[in-house]
Amino acid sequence: MAAGKNLVPGSAQMLLLRLLAERDMYGYQMIEELAQRSNDTFALKAGTLYPILHALEADGSIESYEQPGGAATAGKPRRYYRITRAGRGALEAQQTEWRRVSRAINAVLETMDARAGVVL
Repeated sequence: MAAGKNLVPGSAQMLLLRLLAERDMYGYQMIEELAQRSNDTFALKAGTLYPILHALEADGSIESYEQPGGAATAGKPRRYYRITRAGRGALEAQQTEWRRVSRAINAVLETMDARAGVVL
């Protein structure tokens, strides 16, 4: 099940930075990796991915470079993205904020469930 559209924009940058913290990747690779790791909860389309990547590049969080393509791209170069030092700092800050907000949301949900006698 795909994530609601209102959840994705706020978390997509963080998730993409997290992928790029592991290794350089090209766009389609990020789409596939994110879908696989999230059990298709985050199924980004290219029309969603590339504006996010361009914004991250514009703010200095990532940078791109081209690599010669192989048989899969008929020799056309691929654009790879890598995280920068600034991007690593942004990722750390976003993860810290995400964990804080997530704990707060869970605390509210658990309190409401307990009051309603809901057992999950």
